Amino acid sequence: MTGIIVVGVDGSDTALKAAQAARDLAASLRATLHVVSAFDSDKTEIFSSGSDQWIVSDAGNAEKVAKGVADSLRTEGVNITYAAARGKPAEALVQEAERSGARMIVVGNRNMRGLGRVLGSVANSVAHNAPCDVYIAKTDEA
Repeated sequence: MTGIIVVGVDGSDTALKAAQAARDLAASLRATLHVVSAFDSDKTEIFSSGSDQWIVSDAGNAEKVAKGVADSLRTEGVNITYAAARGKPAEALVQEAERSGARMIVVGNRNMRGLGRVLGSVANSVAHNAPCDVYIAKTDEA
């Protein structure tokens, strides 16, 4: 299989475990790994100090998270890209998979047991709405 594997990250340790599993899958399948972090608002703040100005936005923060994870996963033989995607996490991953023509989405299994399972989880929502295969990585144990 070649193509694109999408993985969602949010800066958490469990998301990093899912991303590491996705990287290993991408390496074994000779696929491109696309690391995605979701943002759900247009919140933007401007900070100034003298003549210097900084713009901080939810989109920028999400892209920073995706880039940081992508950089930490880099290994020879795996092409890794990253992006921030608008929407709630599950929606953003599904839309990014549709946009990129992904062959697979990788998510962690956080919140798939107990109350989280009843209320829903990113993995559950992605599995029910994905345009491609979904791999649910076991991330809730050391």
